[in-house]
Amino acid sequence: MASFGVLGPLTVSDPEGRFVRLRGERQRTLLAMLLARAGEFVPVDSLVEALWPDVPPKSYASNLHTYVSRLRERLGVPIEHAPGGYRLRADDAEVDLLTFEAEAARGRRAAQAGEHAAAAAHLRVALAQWRGPALADVHVPSLTPVAARLDGERLTVFEDLAEAGLATGGHAELVAELEQFLAANPLRERAAALLMLALQRSGRQAEALAVHGRIRAALADELGVDPGAELRRVHEAVLRGDDAGPGTASPWPICQLPADLADFSGREEQVRVLADSLTTEAAMPVTVLSGEPGAGKSTLAVRVGHHVRGRFPDGQLFVQLSGAWQPRDPADVLADLLRALGVSGPAIPDDPHARAAAYRGRLTDRKVLVVLDDAASAEQVRPLLPGTPGCAVLVTSRRRLSALDGARRVPLGPFDDHEAAALLSHLAGPDRVGGEPDDAARIAAACGNLPLALRIAGTRLAIRPNLRLRTLADRLDDERNRLDELSVSDRQVRTSIALSFEALTPLAREGVRALALCGDIEAPAWAIAVLIDDPGADGAVEELVEASLLAPVGVDATGEPRFRLHDLVRVFAREQHGDTTKVHTLVHVTVALAEAATRQLPWTVPLPRWPFGASEDSLAGETVARLVDDPHTWFATERANLVTVIGAIFRNGWHGEAVLLLERLSGYLWLHGQYADMRACHENLLRLARKAGVPKVAAWAEANLAVLVHARGEHEEAERRYRACASALLELGERHTAAWVAANLARCLVGLGRPGESLEVADHALALLREQPDEAATQHVEQIRTEAFNRLGRLGDSVRVNRNALVAARHSGAPVPIAQALGGLAWSLTLAGELATARELATESVELLRAVSVRSSLARSLRTLGAINAGLGKRDEAVAAYTEAHDLARALNERPRELSCARALAAGLIGEDRAPEAIELLNTGLAEFRSMGSVASTVVSLRVLATAYDAVGQPTSAEAARAEADLLTDPRDASAATLVALLMKLTRGTGRAVVAGTPGVTPSRQA
Repeated sequence: MASFGVLGPLTVSDPEGRFVRLRGERQRTLLAMLLARAGEFVPVDSLVEALWPDVPPKSYASNLHTYVSRLRERLGVPIEHAPGGYRLRADDAEVDLLTFEAEAARGRRAAQAGEHAAAAAHLRVALAQWRGPALADVHVPSLTPVAARLDGERLTVFEDLAEAGLATGGHAELVAELEQFLAANPLRERAAALLMLALQRSGRQAEALAVHGRIRAALADELGVDPGAELRRVHEAVLRGDDAGPGTASPWPICQLPADLADFSGREEQVRVLADSLTTEAAMPVTVLSGEPGAGKSTLAVRVGHHVRGRFPDGQLFVQLSGAWQPRDPADVLADLLRALGVSGPAIPDDPHARAAAYRGRLTDRKVLVVLDDAASAEQVRPLLPGTPGCAVLVTSRRRLSALDGARRVPLGPFDDHEAAALLSHLAGPDRVGGEPDDAARIAAACGNLPLALRIAGTRLAIRPNLRLRTLADRLDDERNRLDELSVSDRQVRTSIALSFEALTPLAREGVRALALCGDIEAPAWAIAVLIDDPGADGAVEELVEASLLAPVGVDATGEPRFRLHDLVRVFAREQHGDTTKVHTLVHVTVALAEAATRQLPWTVPLPRWPFGASEDSLAGETVARLVDDPHTWFATERANLVTVIGAIFRNGWHGEAVLLLERLSGYLWLHGQYADMRACHENLLRLARKAGVPKVAAWAEANLAVLVHARGEHEEAERRYRACASALLELGERHTAAWVAANLARCLVGLGRPGESLEVADHALALLREQPDEAATQHVEQIRTEAFNRLGRLGDSVRVNRNALVAARHSGAPVPIAQALGGLAWSLTLAGELATARELATESVELLRAVSVRSSLARSLRTLGAINAGLGKRDEAVAAYTEAHDLARALNERPRELSCARALAAGLIGEDRAPEAIELLNTGLAEFRSMGSVASTVVSLRVLATAYDAVGQPTSAEAARAEADLLTDPRDASAATLVALLMKLTRGTGRAVVAGTPGVTPSRQA
């Protein structure tokens, strides 16, 4: 049969001893995986991950079977298959690893029996199997910890050999070997102790003491620790001139804690929580401190260890488990712990279970704190737990170690803003940070407040005293280079995150990549399921949470768990070039959900709907129904995410999806008066569309921005935008959208006091609509025409058009158009003097709008109802309607309507003998109406202001206000004249208070 070598480069020899070359890297990888666990079944999942570290092919099972078959044929090696795995069967003599392990075991048994010469012979045979570092030419991430473990075992076997050689009196011959070994491995305390013993027995006491000095300095410099108990015992014996052979000196007390950081910052609450958990009266408290890479777990654990030292007088053990890189074998860790606790090499059992029992025995009835740093798994930790009360264990890990029963878990997140600023200030200097506080905050934000990143940034500033904080902040703002900037000396954020990333299963890695491509969002569970698109999605999410790479942030209002990647994890994962196909699928699903939600909402944006094309919806129907059962809730829940991702969707070239998503979102934002988000999205889209050369999208975004400017009352700017937008749309052949824009322009012209021109533009809009009939658009135009008629005094035309509009609206059965038509007709009838009928219509409009929650239209109808009630002498009801309308308008950021309602409430204040308060309110509103260019609103405000000045005995100011109003008044404007008359009724006193309020404060609705 062939023979195999893994203790060095991977080699294969045929039965005649000739070298056999393997074809293909995957055959070498497969063989290495099987040889590393020769005689054991290796799970299929492990083999697949080794062969295809990124994403396995769909046919991975058949591909793996083919590779195994070819390996059998090529090498004639028996590879057995069982459910879930494959096993390579071989004798000890056929695999150098098996020979090494067998001879090492024989040597240790001989040493325990006192047969030191035989032990040395077996151990030399074991070491002779080595040709170099294990698996030196095999680059498989999952084999890296295996190779590291084997390399470590080789070192231990050499030390066992040296101890056996000393026991046979071979100290003089061993000096050179031990010196060479220690030069290559300068932190091996056991080897140093053996070399000191060999030198002492050779009469070279001074050289023995020099060895101790060198390793003590190396341990302090590299690890920040003092020598362990065994090395201290040998050193003391050499100083006394005694034989330094195996002794029974007590190792207690022992302290292996690294030095506490002098510049430790923050975490006061976490220190308290951890200290309390470790010093509780529980039988044997175990606390797991988990968190993402770079959160400062080890540093905090050391701080806590020093904080509670007094509660553990027998000592503090500190063990580096290397879980993020090369997880140490618990058996090797136990051997080190036993040596530290005074157990000599030959007395350490071979069997891992026996070692664990011996370790627990040494800690019996002791008060010892055990700090297990950077644990990989619960399986690695369990053998290292003491067995009796008095001890306590603090475990740090990137994983939550959910399988570690009975442990208390303390998650560790990034710093808060105050802690982050404090650490930067400590590292870079308080004067520099205090001199550029905004840029310091930008640096902290770019670091995600992660302690490791902050330390790197602070250190870079400290070593470059002339580097401005703004310069570093600007560099960190660019996500493409952020991780390059977060590197100093041997500290790198990228490397820290990479260790956790590489430890993930392929499915979880793919999930992180895809989620990172979605940007800085809180992802709901349904979105992650779409991105992973695999039956194992739930398991992948649990794995990411367990690894502290994905943070749960709660359950949203739709019942979906939500998760978030830390900023720097997201930046790292974006570098890994994930598959955008799944992200595109998620975009389609999100558009479909937004459309399903929008269909349940009234469309109130004064622009046409963007046509909805077919969109993929991979969610189950019941899931869609549950998510958008309340469309307001779904949009409110996803609003921040949608605002964040729309620009990225467009930049990826998915222009249609970006527009569809923003159009649906805009319907919700407009309905709820969230104009700032709507404006930000459309400004971003406009910029991107112009850059990409997509004029249709740019014109659509400009149309929405014009509507938003108009809503703020900036009539002159709105007119400019409307005209430019309408012209662009006509050039693009978008005549239907141009008709809507023209209608909005017509309404804007009414506000600017140009009703005649408004009618001309409205007629142009109707002409455009004849080419592509649109009932909603036509009603919109007709409503605007009635406003112009009112300003021109053409009340008959106004009433006629509004009656027709109401008939058409009732025929449609849609509540919002009916309510809007009722409101329009109510005001026309008010101008015509039919107040009683107008009140009935306005009341019906308000009731309909309350039922459908269209708050903007509701505020408009309430304002109309308030004016009518004022005209009918129903003062209390008028003020109540105006107050509710005012508060609604303020909540919706509809400043013109808010000001007009405040003006009516100011009229009421005049009637309550509170004219000074009214004057303040009216002057505030008047200044804004003037800046808006709203002529009619300015006139009405001046008339009411003049009355207020009369009430306080300032006739000159009153006359000035009336004179300005007379100059601006359009004698045809029935709407303004009637409104002034109605408001004047509120200025007449009743002898009792109507609106309670504080002087100088805009009145709001009273309870």
